[in-house]
Amino acid sequence: MSKFTLLLLLAVPAAYAQTAGELAAGYLRDLIRLDSSNPPGNESRVAQYLKQVADREGIPADLVGDNPQRLNFIARVQGSGKRRPLLLMAHSDVVPADRAQWTVDPFAAVEKGGYIYGRGAEDDKDLLAAELAVLVDQARRQRAGGAKFDRDLILLSEADEEAGSAGAKWVIGHAWPKIEAEFALNEFSYILTASSGVPVFQIQTAEKIPTRIKLTAHGTAGHGSLPREDNPVYHLSRAIVRLTEAEQPVKLNATTRAYFSEISKLPDYAWLAPLLPRLEDPGTSAKTATEIGKRDPDFGAMLHFSLSPTMLNAGVKINVIPNVAEAQMDGRRLPGETAEEVFARLRQIVDDPAVSVEPAEAGKQPPTEPSSLTSPLYVAMQNVFKEAAPNAVVVPFLMRATTDGAYLRAKGMAVYGVPIFRKDGEIRMHGNDERMAVENLRSGTELLKKIVARVAAGQ
Repeated sequence: MSKFTLLLLLAVPAAYAQTAGELAAGYLRDLIRLDSSNPPGNESRVAQYLKQVADREGIPADLVGDNPQRLNFIARVQGSGKRRPLLLMAHSDVVPADRAQWTVDPFAAVEKGGYIYGRGAEDDKDLLAAELAVLVDQARRQRAGGAKFDRDLILLSEADEEAGSAGAKWVIGHAWPKIEAEFALNEFSYILTASSGVPVFQIQTAEKIPTRIKLTAHGTAGHGSLPREDNPVYHLSRAIVRLTEAEQPVKLNATTRAYFSEISKLPDYAWLAPLLPRLEDPGTSAKTATEIGKRDPDFGAMLHFSLSPTMLNAGVKINVIPNVAEAQMDGRRLPGETAEEVFARLRQIVDDPAVSVEPAEAGKQPPTEPSSLTSPLYVAMQNVFKEAAPNAVVVPFLMRATTDGAYLRAKGMAVYGVPIFRKDGEIRMHGNDERMAVENLRSGTELLKKIVARVAAGQ
């Protein structure tokens, strides 16, 4: 993208939106129009845009990284230094979009029906736009003498979250002093609205850990007309079924205990209450988790190791039994569960000498414990959400997937997925016609602004 194009995006009238929410809506439209599909990434398009916004607003900022096409962005609004900084983070890359499957151009930021459509509208340019808007708003207020901060405010937009977290790992390894903070706000969470109208603010405090599995079955090649017991496709199929149907041990932690305890008090989830004591009993926990998972798959995934078959590779011709058959499975283990114990358990479940069970890739995200439920940032979020909706339920949340926050937690930083956006019907992140309601973006940005202002002021 040329400098001229970036300047056009930034050519905003002096009367440009004054509220943080209105700023965010403008930023999101601009960000969606910067195609940062990963692969290949080209996240420098986003980083350069953010840098020009920061420069125009007088906010010190840097572009850092080892790949000129995939730079990370870091900006800082300084406070008194009385307390350690607050980090706002959001990744700049997005997953690819198949234009043929969209009803609009995924990189045009088309607005219709009150929604902004585009790749990244839910993951994660909506949060990046909101965080940028809040940073700009706070910097303006500080210059006007209307805001006094006890903490520095840092904004990090990292590259490559969707493919390998190269950006986050580079920043941590080479520019850690620029982002070191007491705690951070990150993706992934949302406001769930119960049928009774009660908003449930799910603060993400923990993440499951990707544990990818490769199954390899060996046998004897032969003609397909003669069934053989050592057919590797048969052995592989049986192994997949055994693994997907096996009950996995339940492992509760502070986040999941608090989550299920609070959410079971809502009428929608009253059916959970009598099951919770059975989750604590080793004799009944696994079967109870299976029962819960059938009622609500998201809940089931929070209770134990989970895995899904995703890739198969076997044979070259329909009438030839192959020598080998392979499958890959996407496994997700819980915090506190090691890869070694998971693989030992999976091999025991398969129980077939013809099938090997091995890691499909080297471990990436480090195992970490849930972030604190009593930190000033967590408490501030609780207070802001309760003030916004007195009947709200605020709960810690275990994410079944993973984010770059895992690397920061491994460095000792408390990281929280901040639930500022409502779940408006179907979640379309990574899907076709991804979109964000303008009103949802604006109201969410205002919530974020209140959280940041309260924490930055040391309240």
